[in-house]
Amino acid sequence: MGVRIRRAEQGDRDLVVRLLDEAFMDDPVSGWVFPSEEYRRARHAGLMAAFTDATLADGYIDLVEDDAAVALWMDMPEEFHAPTEAELAEQAAAVRAAVDPDNERVEQIARWTAGIHPVGRAHVYLWMIGVVPGRQGEGLGSALMAPVLERCDREGLPAYLEASNPRSRALYERLGFVFTGTALDLPDGPTLWPMWREPQAS
Repeated sequence: MGVRIRRAEQGDRDLVVRLLDEAFMDDPVSGWVFPSEEYRRARHAGLMAAFTDATLADGYIDLVEDDAAVALWMDMPEEFHAPTEAELAEQAAAVRAAVDPDNERVEQIARWTAGIHPVGRAHVYLWMIGVVPGRQGEGLGSALMAPVLERCDREGLPAYLEASNPRSRALYERLGFVFTGTALDLPDGPTLWPMWREPQAS
């Protein structure tokens, strides 16, 4: 499948937010953070904007050429350390204040995902990958991931992500990711599966 991929620039910011908003509107974790559909439609894009801005500042974003899918990546250095409780609280509170000050779950999900992030080895972090609903199942997600995973294999870098539903977990397993063994079960909500991929020989 000949999928062309381009690196997003600052001018693509609103496009990326829109794509993520569409792709994750019905995701189980988004539904947990914003339980009411009406409320989710009003607030969800703000959370996607926060993720986009953070990635444009410190990572990189890839888009398929027809703007139907997007991936947010971060290169995590070996010296990346586990945040202290105070750092976690400060970072999560800042996300909540920027996105939805009255919604405690915005802060909780930011705190919990940061708290389970592996440390001690340089790795590539797939923060988010989304395909617009009408294009899912076409292999766009795998195509977006392929160049970065090929780079990981060339450079001997592991990769990490959190799968938010069983379908995506199965896709990541086919690409070489392995469940770390400790899931994040959201209270009265879905499960997130942290997954790790060792570099693979060609």
